[in-house]
Amino acid sequence: MTKNWLGAAALGLSLAGAAMAEPTYTLVPFDDLADWADDDHAAALTTFTDTCADLKDPEWDAICAFAKTAPDARAFFEAFFQPVLIEDGEPMLFTGYFEPELRGARSQEGPYQYPIYKLPPDHVTGQPYLTRKQIEENRHLAGKGLELAWLADPVDLFFLQVQGSGRIRLPDGDGMRVGYGGKNGREYSSVGKELVRRGTHASHQVSAQVIRNWVRDNPNDGRELLWVNESYVFFREVSEIPADKGPLGAMNRSITTGRSIAVDPKFTELGTPVWIEKEGAAPMHRLMVAQDTGSAIKGAQRADIFYGTGDASGRAAGRIKDGGRMIRLLPIQMAHALLPETIK
Repeated sequence: MTKNWLGAAALGLSLAGAAMAEPTYTLVPFDDLADWADDDHAAALTTFTDTCADLKDPEWDAICAFAKTAPDARAFFEAFFQPVLIEDGEPMLFTGYFEPELRGARSQEGPYQYPIYKLPPDHVTGQPYLTRKQIEENRHLAGKGLELAWLADPVDLFFLQVQGSGRIRLPDGDGMRVGYGGKNGREYSSVGKELVRRGTHASHQVSAQVIRNWVRDNPNDGRELLWVNESYVFFREVSEIPADKGPLGAMNRSITTGRSIAVDPKFTELGTPVWIEKEGAAPMHRLMVAQDTGSAIKGAQRADIFYGTGDASGRAAGRIKDGGRMIRLLPIQMAHALLPETIK
């Protein structure tokens, strides 16, 4: 299943469409990685082994096999990998994402009036489908048996689509999990940027909570604001994941709180280890694994950090809009092959 976690897209942080320079590659010594020695390398190794077998290049086979028996995690990474800084002329931007927990029901009842749709059978991958407005205002999908569940809040539905996955608390105390099932092939437009364009908020004021509050306080204008984003995400029920595991990422494996990031696969292959040096109010220097992607995650120096499940994780993720740098860890020969001939 292809995922499309959107992370902080609602905040207007996407670099999609920006003119990016040709990437440059710089080898970085492990000694130059801030706080490298202080990280929990064993935790990173566990996350790496969750998905390393899915890496397609044969050069990864032996590395992955040894990783599952490596006695010393830090020594393993230092022996097999070379840190490489990949830049494309854009500054680093870290954001955060999470798995929401929402109130909902399997049938339309009481306050639960906003449907979560599964992928329609007439949807054709790669071709434009109905817009968000057509789906929600004209109810083109209603009554076709496509409803997986119903939510009590249209803003919750919108942000469920922004995050790409979620858990739903049902009235009987049970729960269900939904994951990304496809999208309508329409371009994503930032509702955060639209608020700024209208003069409602300054760019530094826009956050997920600000958008949520404004839509709830202005229900009619708020509905039209959300329709600015024509992109619409469909879901599927995900019943195979244990409750203690994270949601499925783009590799169709559970992602790990605080160790998984969403990246642009054009620059960072999914499944590979990545060292991050996030600045800001809560600095994070940590070895992560690229296990997810997202529509708003474009560029060599762009990452979305997975903060976990629930409201507390959502609040933590929503505060992240920080600079820093991101450095890939590549097999040594693969890293040196990226360098121009003149400096090899």
